[in-house]
Amino acid sequence: MNRLITVKGTGNVSVKPDLIIITMNLESHQYDYDKTMELAANSINTLQKAIQIAGFDKKDLKTTSFNIRTHYESYRDKDNNYKSKFDGYICEQGLRLEFNFNTEIMSKVLNSIAKAPIDPKLNIQFSVKDKAAVSEELLISATINAKQKAEILTRASGVSLGELISIDYNWGELHLFSPTRYNLEDKCMSMSESCAPDIEPDDVDVSDTVSFVWEIK
Repeated sequence: MNRLITVKGTGNVSVKPDLIIITMNLESHQYDYDKTMELAANSINTLQKAIQIAGFDKKDLKTTSFNIRTHYESYRDKDNNYKSKFDGYICEQGLRLEFNFNTEIMSKVLNSIAKAPIDPKLNIQFSVKDKAAVSEELLISATINAKQKAEILTRASGVSLGELISIDYNWGELHLFSPTRYNLEDKCMSMSESCAPDIEPDDVDVSDTVSFVWEIK
């Protein structure tokens, strides 16, 4: 029976953000279905024009979600019992705009959206463009870490490391976002471009693990 050693290697990578992601959520509410859809379409057109003013193509604005649902309003009847009545339709749309890290461009985008006659909910995140390169660096780091651990353990135990038997890795999606949060209050959205100062977000710190099984001899 072969003697085996199983070691889990941990890889750690720290990367400077080079990508800005602005996600936007639009909500349209009308009693009539057709009017709700018309309002939703107009809102998208307005948002597309806003990013065009900031120097983007309207195709750069990507739809991430689209949902339309009925809406009911709660009220009390004459006997003070809670009731609900139909109150039209709500269309919710999620959109995303990505571009190379540049706070001046980000400022122009936010300023242009602020001047548009719509009120999207905004979320700003900082990430990295080359996700495959980060993943590769992580796996290399985890492999080196595991090999070092295995060699220390076998040397301390008076045995030597043999052939590599297997590798176990869970191919999950990496969370490649900076912990820096950029929050924008409503009153700031209506002001000038000075509301988006030059900032330096924290690095994107990410880790991953890989399990290795070696023969020992």
